[in-house]
Amino acid sequence: MQNHPGRQFDVILFDLGNTLLYFDGIWEQVIAEMDAALLHSLQAYGLKLDEQAFMRQMEARFEEFDAQKSGEFLEFSTAFILRNLFDEIGLTEIPEAILRKAIRDMYTVSQLHWQPEADALPALQSLREQGYRMGLISNAGDDQDVQTLIDKAGIRCYFDVILTSAAQGIRKPNPRIFQQALQHWGALPERAAMIGDTLGADILGAKNAGIYSVWITRRASPNQLHQETIIPDGKVDALSELPSLFTTFSEI
Repeated sequence: MQNHPGRQFDVILFDLGNTLLYFDGIWEQVIAEMDAALLHSLQAYGLKLDEQAFMRQMEARFEEFDAQKSGEFLEFSTAFILRNLFDEIGLTEIPEAILRKAIRDMYTVSQLHWQPEADALPALQSLREQGYRMGLISNAGDDQDVQTLIDKAGIRCYFDVILTSAAQGIRKPNPRIFQQALQHWGALPERAAMIGDTLGADILGAKNAGIYSVWITRRASPNQLHQETIIPDGKVDALSELPSLFTTFSEI
C-alpha cells in the first residue's frame, strides 16, 4: 500500500470489471458463445444469415472499431457497430426492439461469468460509512450490460453516479469522462481518487484528469507489475485495503 501525505478526498471513483468484479470464465470460449447467442437471436427473428460469413464479418467489424476507439478514446457501442454492419450487408429493416433483444441475449452469456470480489461490498460499505461519495466509470460496449452487472452484484446503492463509455461516447483514459463524473457533485479533481486495475485506462486517465490514481493489482499480470511507463499514485493488492488507506489520508 502506498499513500501521499497531505491529500484529502471527498470523492472516490471506481472501475468495474477486474476491480469490483472478476471474470471466472475463459474469454475466448465465452466470446464464441456470445457471438452464437447473437446469431441465434437474429435467426429466431427470421433473418436468413450465412453463419460462417456473418461471424467473419462481425469479427472484422468489431476489430475495425476496436482499433479506432483505442486510438481516439471514443466509444462505439455494440448496437452502433452492429447497425453499421447490417447497413453494409443490406439488413436495414431490423427493428430496434429486435436488435436490443439480440444484444441482451449476447451479453446474458458473459454476465454469468462476472462475479463480485469477496471484499467488494465490505469495502464499499466501509468507505460509505467513512463519508465518502462514490461513483463508477466503466469502459463497456453496452450500457445496459453494465447496469445489469451492477444490479446482479448488489452494489448500485453505493454509487451516486454511474457512467459507461457506451452511454457517454468516450472512454477512459479520455479525461472528459472523469470530469463528467466529478460534475455530478461539483467536486474538484484534486479532492478525488480513482480505483482501477487497468494502467492505460484507469490510472493514466485519472492522472490526465488531475485525479489521484490507485492501482489495484491482484489480477495484474507479471509483465504489468514490472512495467515502469505508467506510475500510479498509490497501489493496493485488494479492495479490503482501501478503508485503511483512506483513513490514513483523513488523519493527516
